[in-house]
Amino acid sequence: MNTAAKQPSGAPLPRVAGTPADDVLLQVSALSKRFGGIVATDALTLSVERGETQAVIGPNGAGKSTLIAQISGSLAPDRGAIVFDGVDVTHRSAHERAMRGLARSFQITSIFPSFSVVDNVALAVQAGIGSSLRFWRAVRSEATIGDAARKIVAQVGLADVADANAGALSHGEHRQLELGIALATQPKLLLLDEPMAGMGREESVRMVALIERLKDRFTILLVEHDMDAVFRLADRISVLVAGRIVATGSVDDVRANEEVRAAYLGDDEGAE
Repeated sequence: MNTAAKQPSGAPLPRVAGTPADDVLLQVSALSKRFGGIVATDALTLSVERGETQAVIGPNGAGKSTLIAQISGSLAPDRGAIVFDGVDVTHRSAHERAMRGLARSFQITSIFPSFSVVDNVALAVQAGIGSSLRFWRAVRSEATIGDAARKIVAQVGLADVADANAGALSHGEHRQLELGIALATQPKLLLLDEPMAGMGREESVRMVALIERLKDRFTILLVEHDMDAVFRLADRISVLVAGRIVATGSVDDVRANEEVRAAYLGDDEGAE
C-alpha cells in the first residue's frame, strides 16, 4: 500500500523550483473551453520546458484531445493564453504555429497514399523551407530536398520501404511516416497525440524505441494511454481530470500520489 502523503487537490507535485522563463518553451495559462454545458478545459495551466518530454495522462473524457487541439491551433479556446517560444499564439492559426516550430503528429497529418514514403516526407521538407509545392513532378528530384527526406525516412525506421507507396504501409509504419512528416518541418516542439493507438505489442515497442531516440533532440508533449510507454518516456507527467491538471511531477511522484492513483491509475498501476 502506498504511504505517500496526499497532495491538495489541484496542487503540483514536488519538482525543481525556479525554472527561468527562457527555459519554458510552451506556457498554457488559464485555458478554458466549453461545449454547451460541458466544460472540456477548466482554467487549465501547463508549462513545457525546453528539452523535456512531458506526458499528459488522464481517463477518457478528461479533455486531453481538446487540450491538444487548442495547443496545435485546430480549436480556439474560449479564454486563456497560449505562449509558444515567447510568442502569444492564442489567436494564431495552426499553420502559423507550425511555421514557428509547433508540430502535431498523429490524427491530423495528411498522407498521400499514392505517393511513395520518401515523396510524402519530401513534400513536408519542401513546405518547411517555404518552397512552392510542385505536385506534378517528384519533389525528391531536387537533390537537397531528396537527401533530407531520405535521412528522415531512415531516422523513423522506414528506409527499407522508402520507395513503396504510403498506402501499402502497415498501421505501425503509417504512424512512423506521420512522425517523419512532423520531423520534416524542423519542429521545436513535437505534440504526439496517442502515437501507440491501435498498435500491436511489437509495433508499440518499435514506436517507443523511436520516440526514445528523439528525446535527446526534441522537446515533446506526449498524450498516451499506454502507461508503460509513458513511464519509460516521460521526464514529467501531468495528470488531467475533468479538464484540470490535478498533479504534475516526475514518474515516481505521480506513481506515489494517492489522488492520482484514485483518479486514474487505480490500485493496479497502469490499469485503464
